[in-house]
Amino acid sequence: MNRTLQPAHPAEAVKRPGRWLALSVLVLAVLLVAVDATVLGLATPYISEDLAPSGTQLLWIGDVYSFVIAGLLVSMGSLGDRVGRKRILLVGATAFGAVSVLNAYAHTPEVLIVARALLGVAGATLMPATLALIRNLFHDPRERSLAVGIWGAAASAGAAVGPVVGGFLLEHFWWGSVFLINLPVMAVLVVVGVRLLPESRNPDPGPWDLPSVVLSLVGMVGVVYAVKEAAAHGFAPATLAAGLLGAAALYGFVRRQLAMPVPLIDMRLFRNRGFSGAVLADLLTILGLSGLVFFLSQYLQLVQGRRPFEAGLAELPAAVGAVAAGLIAGRAARRFSVRAVVSGGLAAVGLALAALTVVGQHTGYPLIGAALLVVGLGAGFAFTVTADVILSSVPGEQAGAASAVSETAYELGAALGIAVLGSIVTGVYRDFTGPAGTPAAAHESLGGAVEAAAGLPAPAAGALLDSARQAFVDGLALAAGVGAAVLLAAAAASWYLLRGQRLEDGAEHP
Repeated sequence: MNRTLQPAHPAEAVKRPGRWLALSVLVLAVLLVAVDATVLGLATPYISEDLAPSGTQLLWIGDVYSFVIAGLLVSMGSLGDRVGRKRILLVGATAFGAVSVLNAYAHTPEVLIVARALLGVAGATLMPATLALIRNLFHDPRERSLAVGIWGAAASAGAAVGPVVGGFLLEHFWWGSVFLINLPVMAVLVVVGVRLLPESRNPDPGPWDLPSVVLSLVGMVGVVYAVKEAAAHGFAPATLAAGLLGAAALYGFVRRQLAMPVPLIDMRLFRNRGFSGAVLADLLTILGLSGLVFFLSQYLQLVQGRRPFEAGLAELPAAVGAVAAGLIAGRAARRFSVRAVVSGGLAAVGLALAALTVVGQHTGYPLIGAALLVVGLGAGFAFTVTADVILSSVPGEQAGAASAVSETAYELGAALGIAVLGSIVTGVYRDFTGPAGTPAAAHESLGGAVEAAAGLPAPAAGALLDSARQAFVDGLALAAGVGAAVLLAAAAASWYLLRGQRLEDGAEHP
C-alpha cells in the first residue's frame, strides 16, 4: 500500500515529517471559506443598492450558501474518504475560486442567489477535508489539539481579515470585488497543496451511494427552507409541504445509512454521548450567533454611519478573542475538563449577547467591542474543544464523514440562525411607521430605506431614516435576546452531555 495512505511504522504515523507545513496549506482553505462568509455582511448594503433585492431575496443571498453546504457536507466528506481527501480539497478549492467570479459579476438578485448556491457546492468539499487531513496528519493527541486550535484560529482570522480587506475594497471598488479576493488564496492553496499535502483515504470505503446524497440534500434544504419561510411568513401550505418533504427525506437517509454495510455516515456514532453533545453544541451556538452577526455589519454601517473599512475594524475584537482562545483551548480542557471549557465558553457568549439587547442607535463602541471580544473568547474555547472531541471519537478512516457531521451542524445552525433570527429582525423592521410618501421598498430592508431617503426632501428623509433605523435596532435587540437564550440553553445541554468527556493524552498507533 502507498506509504502516503498507510504509514509503515507507528513512529512515522505519530510524527509525520512536514505535517506542520501541510497544516499551513489546510489553513489557507479555512481562510478561503471564512473570508467569503464574513465579507458578505459588509457588502450587503451595496448589494441592496445595486441589485435592489427584496427582503426575502436578501435573506436568500445570505443563507442559500449555508443551505446547500449543509445538505452536501456529509456526502462530500464521505466522498473524500473514498476518492482521497487531498484530491477533493484541491478540486473543491479550484471550483470555489472559479464560482467566486460568477458571484462577483452577478447582475440580478436571482443570479447572485444561484451563484451563492454553487459556491456552497464547492465549499462543501473544503471544510470536511481539512479536518479529516488534520486527523490523519496528527496522531499525537496533544499535537492534534494544537493543530485543531490553529485550524480554528485560522477560521477566526479569516473572519477578521474578511471585513477589513472587504471594507477596504468596498471603499475603492464595486461590491463584487469582495468575492475576487478568493482567487489568490485559491491559487496559492492549489499550487502549494499539490506538493505538501499527503493523500489519505479509507482503504476499504465501499461505494458512494447517490440516492443517499440526494436524500441528504433534499432533506436539509427542505427542512431549513420550511423553517425560514415559516419564520418569515407563517405556515403556508407550500411551507408545510417543503418541511414534510425534507423530514421524510432525512428519515429515509437515516434508514438507508443504518441498512447499508458501508454507509456514507455511520449513524452509530451518535450513540457516543460526547460526539452527540459536541455536535449539538456546535449547532445551537451558531444558531444563536449567526443571525445576529449577519445584521451587525448593517447596524455598524447603516445605523451608526461607519464606513465599510471602519465597520470591519470594529468587528476585530471577536476574531482576536477567538484566535487567542483557540490556541489554548486544548490545554485548558485537559487542565480543567471538556464540559467546563465548552459550557463556560457558551455561557460567556450568551451573556455577551444579552448585553447587546440594550444597544441603541447611538450606543458607544466600548460596549459593542467588549461584547464582541467576549463572544470571540467563548466561541473560540467551545468550537476548538468540540472539534477535537468529534475527531477523537472516530477512527481515522471515518474522519471525513465525522468532520462533515461537525461542519453540517455548523452550517445548519448558520442557515437556521439567519432564517429565524434574521426573520425576527426583518419582521420588526417592516412594521416601522414612515412619513407620508414612504415607498414600499423602504420597508423591505434598511438599505432600501437609505436609498429611498435619497429621493425625498430633507425633512421627510430625516424622519424616514430615524424611524427605519430605530425599527432595525429594535429588531436587532430582540434577536440578540433570543440568541442569548439559545446560547445559555446550549451551555446547560453541554454541561450534561459532555460530563466525563476527556481529551486523549496518549499517542495513537495505527
